[in-house]
Formats: sequence, structure tokens, C-alpha cells
Amino acid sequence: MASIKDVAAEAGVSVATVSRVLNDHPSVSADARTRVRAAVETLGYRPNAVARSLRTDQTRTLGLVISDVMNPYFTELARSVEEEARALGYSVIIGNADERPDLQDHHVRTLLDRRIDGLLVSPTDGGSPLMLDAVRAGTPMVFVDRWIPGVEVPVVRADGQAAIRDLVAHLHGLGHCRLAIIAGPAATTTGSERVDAFRAAMAEYGLPLPDAYIGQGDFQAESGRRVTEGFLDLPEPPEVVFAADNLMALGALDAVRARGLRVPDDIALAAFDDIPWFVHTDPPVTAIAQPTGELGRAAVRALVDRIEGRPPTSVTLPARLVVRRSCGEPPPRVQPRPPVQPPSPPPTQSPSPVQRSTS
Repeated sequence: MASIKDVAAEAGVSVATVSRVLNDHPSVSADARTRVRAAVETLGYRPNAVARSLRTDQTRTLGLVISDVMNPYFTELARSVEEEARALGYSVIIGNADERPDLQDHHVRTLLDRRIDGLLVSPTDGGSPLMLDAVRAGTPMVFVDRWIPGVEVPVVRADGQAAIRDLVAHLHGLGHCRLAIIAGPAATTTGSERVDAFRAAMAEYGLPLPDAYIGQGDFQAESGRRVTEGFLDLPEPPEVVFAADNLMALGALDAVRARGLRVPDDIALAAFDDIPWFVHTDPPVTAIAQPTGELGRAAVRALVDRIEGRPPTSVTLPARLVVRRSCGEPPPRVQPRPPVQPPSPPPTQSPSPVQRSTS
């Protein structure tokens, strides 16, 4: 493997000049810069990232701690983070908190020990002392999807309040009056925000929301199954179950089918966090979609701004309602095809007169 000395010899310059070219230092002539880059290409030289990080105090590495890697929403988020980071010259190390605050802190501590340049976190609770210490120590950090209120860290998230209101309006328009919600954990901002938005929308449309119609989940499928079973056991079950995330919606669907019931004939179902699977269920699930890919990309850009000395900004993007057929929506009307006309027969031609040959 070629060394920096080999590059210097090939280009006919000093090792210091090669180093300045590799670090984009402006005090190098155009001719020397061209010769060094040609030598790097010829020899296939690759700088030692570890050695360079010791000199520059940067590793060009970002940490990402997500709440649950099994949740398709966070899987898509992690993918968009990795793609945007790579485009900006950074690598990403991912830690899965599995919705556990202790595991979250384990990953944060490990990433900080590895001297990452910045940290993206979707907090599993509202007050990790370790993260607060990291913020106070000046660690570049951005909260994505969830956040810790009162902590001065840029937040990149989707605002689902308008979409939840649109969902309640849609259900009300279909004639549903008894709406229940499987809420996420109150210790998370997304858990509390979604149930508050649902409660406000229900009040706006004059729909009652008894305590029995608010079930406490934990953003996991098993809790969606458990809460839905409780709803179905009520003397007057709800007409609609709204699950505040996709995994709880899948658990709710399992509970309904285990009772031999059908969606939406016996009970309707809607979800927050649209996923590709919802198109393929029978019926397809009405859901609230977040701009997941753009959230991941915006979070990386905000963090890199913070790392590179530019002022970072918080970003809020709108979620939107995607109407399908799990709440009793009428099937889409299929426009009848115009009748196919049989092809016209080819025009008949009279036979041409036979020419007699003369001998």
C-alpha cells in the first residue's frame, strides 16, 4: 500500500505539500496540487482516516441512536441518514435503543467514546442525564422525530397535528362517532403530542372521548394487541381504533382477526406512520404518512452545519393523511372502459381484368 512519502516522491514535492493538498489548504500552487492529485490517483493512495482524525480532532463519523430498528419508520429514517451523510463525506454508526432508556444511554456513551463528530438521537424518554451532560459539554447534537423539551438542541420532526385533525374529520364524515386511540408512551414527545392532537380534534367535532377509549401503548405490536383486546371487551366497543404508530396498528389488526372479526365491517382501523405493508393488507390501511426520508436528510444537514461551525436550524415538516379502505371508505370507482369496436374488414377490391397474352 502506497504511503504519503511515495506520493511525495512521485509528485516531486515534499510530504508537507502532499498533506496540505489532501487537507485542501489554500497555500499550494495549482501545479503542485495537480501533480499531487495525479500521484494519488496513479499510486491508489488512501489517507489513513484514524491518523488524520488524531491531527484534526475529527473522525468524519456521525452517531445515530434510533428508538427501534424493527420499526419500518426508523429503518427508513436510518437509511436516509446514512445516504445523506455519505453524500456529505461522513460515515454513520447506528445504535438501536429498542425503546429502552438504559440501552439508549449505552449507545450514546459508546458513540461518544468513539469520538464521533456529532450525534443524532430520537430520545426514548424525556430526560436522559447522559444526553444532557453531552449537550452541556458542547457535543454537536440534533434530535430527530422526538425531542427533550427545554433542551437547547435543534429538532427535526414532522408535525402530525393537522393530519390527525384531518383523520378525525374524515372519520366523522364517514359517520363514525365512537373513536378510540392506542397512545404511545407519555414520556415521549410523539406519544403525548399525538394523543393531545386526537383529543383536541375530537372536541372540535363534538365527539366524546371517554377514558375507556384511550389505551396506553408503548409503540410495540404487543401493546397494540393488548389494548385492542380491551377495547373489544367493552360493553360498547369503539367503531374505530386509531393506533399512534404502525407497529401498534399491526398488533391491533392481529387482535381483531383473532376474534374472527373483519376490518372495516366489524371495526375500523387507522394508523399513524404509513408503511409499505399497509398497501398490501386486506383492506389497505388508512394512515398518516410522515416525510421520513426528508426528515433524515434534514437532520444530517443540521448536524453537519453544527459540526462545521454554521448555525443549525430546527426543521418541522407536515405529515399528511393517506386515505385507503380500512375505515369503511367506498372502493375507488373504476371508470368503465369504452366498448372495443371490432376491427373493420379490409375493403374488398374487385379483381383486376385478366390480361390475355398473345402469341
